[in-house]
Amino acid sequence: MSHTAFLERGDDRSFVCDWVVVGSGAGGATAAEYLSRHGEKVVLVEAGAWRDPEHYPTTAYGAMRDLLEDWGAQITRGRAFWPIVQARTVGGTTVVNSAIAVRTPDDIYALWRAEHGIGGELFEAAMKRFQDQLDDELKVEVGPPESRGRNNELAYAAGEATGIEHHYMRRYVKDCEGSGQCMQGCKSGHKQSLNTNFVPAVLERGGEVLSNAPVKRVFFKGNHAIGVTGRFRHPGLGTKGGRFTVRARRGVIVAASATHSPALLQRSRVRLPALGHYFRSHPGTGVFGLFDEPVDMNRGNTQGWASIQHRTAKHAYKLETLAIPPEMVITRIKGGGTKFMERVADYRHLTMWVLGLRAQATTGTVRNGLFDKPVVSYTLCREDLAAFRSGLAEIARLQFAAGAKAVMPGVHGLPYMIGPDEIHRIEEAPLDPRYYIAILSHLFGGCVMGADPRTSVCDLRGRVHGHEGLYIADASMIPTVLGVNPQHTVMSLSRWVAANLVEG
Repeated sequence: MSHTAFLERGDDRSFVCDWVVVGSGAGGATAAEYLSRHGEKVVLVEAGAWRDPEHYPTTAYGAMRDLLEDWGAQITRGRAFWPIVQARTVGGTTVVNSAIAVRTPDDIYALWRAEHGIGGELFEAAMKRFQDQLDDELKVEVGPPESRGRNNELAYAAGEATGIEHHYMRRYVKDCEGSGQCMQGCKSGHKQSLNTNFVPAVLERGGEVLSNAPVKRVFFKGNHAIGVTGRFRHPGLGTKGGRFTVRARRGVIVAASATHSPALLQRSRVRLPALGHYFRSHPGTGVFGLFDEPVDMNRGNTQGWASIQHRTAKHAYKLETLAIPPEMVITRIKGGGTKFMERVADYRHLTMWVLGLRAQATTGTVRNGLFDKPVVSYTLCREDLAAFRSGLAEIARLQFAAGAKAVMPGVHGLPYMIGPDEIHRIEEAPLDPRYYIAILSHLFGGCVMGADPRTSVCDLRGRVHGHEGLYIADASMIPTVLGVNPQHTVMSLSRWVAANLVEG
């Protein structure tokens, strides 16, 4: 079989398979690859375009245009409008993330057993076995020293100086060159995004990939899911093309993300009390440090250092390095005219270190909106905001421990730059989300798994309650935040769902 991309209006197509998988990111591509490996005929359907590494953009502008959902303009509704970062391309967000591989912490399995009635020794053993396999298949390694870059080395020095737990990251990258292009897609092809391995494997085994093909709805025979339908959409113009219908002999696997999976089920008239509820995230923000020496953050790993010192603390968060391109840095620079240009000239001397908040008390909702766009309602509660603020202060302390002469807190009402004796300004900032710059990049829930159909959408095997042949296999089934980067957990959960389908 083959890859089918955008088709003009009137050029309608029908496909027949064993399994149709909606979404080609960490969840969808992993499920499709596993099913095809075991002889199942799979059609993988993706709303975004197929782009090979040589066609990736080189700028942040190009990445927003070609690779992100709605140019990166999707935001939360609530007290603050925070961007939601998701890709819309074959391979999903694995194309634009930093390829960070972190195994599911044991305390998460215990939490799922205690609060959601799911798990057990068989499940946990399978998850760990799958993560061993993924380590090998996706070339997980700590990058070579020559590719780290000064941004990551300074963070490591800060960790050594303060005595916190810290480490260089394990990532899905073989022989990273340190080109600092993770968010624009890895043009060198070293990053193991799933469009370069799992998706092509589906094609090689006789599967079909539909790109530029947003699914409108799942259709049913009685309560049995038997396929999906939608219309192709032009990747540049956004115009609607021909209709497509995929009929699946065995079932439908929804892996369209924590925002699109619940919205798709809502459009498909699935009626469950928990559908669209329990949306969660790791809100992230960063602090820039200004150093006397050149740092050149975009030389080296986009993200290469991390600390989980505070992951299970009262104020719970993970710390990481992050390099962002100049056109994004200038959005954080205040001033105009000569003053603005003087501050832009500091770019080569800036580090950026970030936090991913383990926001355990805050939940939101997802509903299908106009033009089939998910509407996410999410406002960080006061308890989680206190942890968020605490993490910002900790980053500032680490920057100073590494030798920064000033830091840029990015909090409304605070000075543009503060010194080491002014960290208290961050600690005293208002607990109001409107005062903070943040993004949502690690998303969970909306179709959560659990034992009780009143408070969950699917069971531990991904089976949607009350429906036959309908499964969830992505981050939308995860019922809690993790406090670590979720890709390893999402892929192993997806493989668990697929393994149960082919092996029982």
